Amino acid sequence: MKWSWKIGKIAGIGVYMHATFLILIGWVVLSHWTAGHTLGYAMVGVAFILALFACVVLHELGHALTARRYGIETQDIILLPIGGMARLERMPEDPRQELRVALAGPAVSMVIAAALFVWIRITESWEPLNTLSVAGGPFMQRLMVVNIVLAIFNVLPAFPMDGGRVLRSFLALRMDYARATRLAATMGQGMAFVFGFIGFFTNPFLLFIAFFVWIGAVQEAGMVETRSAVGGIPVSKAMITEFHSLSPNDPLSRAIEFILRGTQQDFPVAENERMVGVLTKNNLLVALAKGGQGLSVGEVMSHDFQIVEASEMLERVLAKLQASEGRILLVLQEGSLVGLITMDNVGEFIAIQSALGKAKGGK
Repeated sequence: MKWSWKIGKIAGIGVYMHATFLILIGWVVLSHWTAGHTLGYAMVGVAFILALFACVVLHELGHALTARRYGIETQDIILLPIGGMARLERMPEDPRQELRVALAGPAVSMVIAAALFVWIRITESWEPLNTLSVAGGPFMQRLMVVNIVLAIFNVLPAFPMDGGRVLRSFLALRMDYARATRLAATMGQGMAFVFGFIGFFTNPFLLFIAFFVWIGAVQEAGMVETRSAVGGIPVSKAMITEFHSLSPNDPLSRAIEFILRGTQQDFPVAENERMVGVLTKNNLLVALAKGGQGLSVGEVMSHDFQIVEASEMLERVLAKLQASEGRILLVLQEGSLVGLITMDNVGEFIAIQSALGKAKGGK
C-alpha cells in the first residue's frame, strides 16, 4: 500500500505503518505532554504507543495465522489509525472459514485484555474506570481498556472492520457471495454516514473514522465484483497475445518507438530466448529523466518479475498482480512466452464481460 513504511517482519509477514497512523501517535504523545508538560510524561506516551503497536499487530496476526490454517497467506499487515489490516491473498471461499478468520482478531484482543485484567488484580492496581483517560491512570489498565475497545470496535458490521466480514459470512450462507458483499458494504456505508454525522457535532476524529469506513466498504465491494467477473476464467482467455519483446542490448529508444506506435507500455526482456527481466513504463520514464535515450534496456529493466501459466485461473493471477510491485506478469505455456497480463488489460476484459452480461440480461 502507498504511503506505508515497513517496520518489521513477524511469522514471515511484513508489518507496515501507514502514514496516517502518525496522526494517532501524535495525538497520544500530545495528550501525555499536555497532562504533565515533562519529557517523562511524553516518554510514557511513546511507551504506550509501542505497547499499542504490539497489541494491534497481535490482533492482525490472529487473522493471518488463522487464514494460514486454510492455506491462505497474508501479503502484509498495515497499521492504520482505526487499527490494523491484514491483507490476505484471498478470503476463504467457505463462509464458515471466513467467519473464523474474521473473529480471530477480536478474540486475540479479548485474550490480551483478560490477561491484563488478571495482572491488574494480582498487583492490586485497579482504579475506577471513570478516572481513566488517554494519558491518565495505570498503564496496564489503560492498555486493557484499549484492547477491549479495539475488539468491540472491530466487530461493528462495517468494512474494513472485522464485523463487516462477519456479517458477510452470515449473509453468504443464505445468498451468493457477491450479493452478500454488496449488502454488507451498503450497511458499512450507512454506518460511515452515522459516524460522520455524530463526529461533525462531537468528535472530529469520528469524521476520520467515517472516511476510512466508507472507502473500505467501496473497495471491498469493488474487489468482490472484480473477482466475481473473472471467476472460472483461465489466463489464456484474457492475456495479451500481440506484444513486442526487447533485448537487454536494445536502446531505450526502441521501447519508446513501440510505445508511440501502439498501446503496449510494459515489455518482457529476453536474451537467447530466456526471460531475464521486464521493462515497465515507470522504469523507462525514470531512466529517461536521468540518462536520456542512450541507456540500454539491460541497464534499466527490473530483474524482479513473476511468471504464471496460461492454464491458471485469472482470479488467482489477479491477486498476484495486485500484490506485485510491478505492472506486468509474463504468461508461459510449455516453457514459452505466449502472453502478458497487466492491470489495464484485465480491467478491459472485465468491462467487456460486464457489458456482455448486461446484454444477455436484457434479452
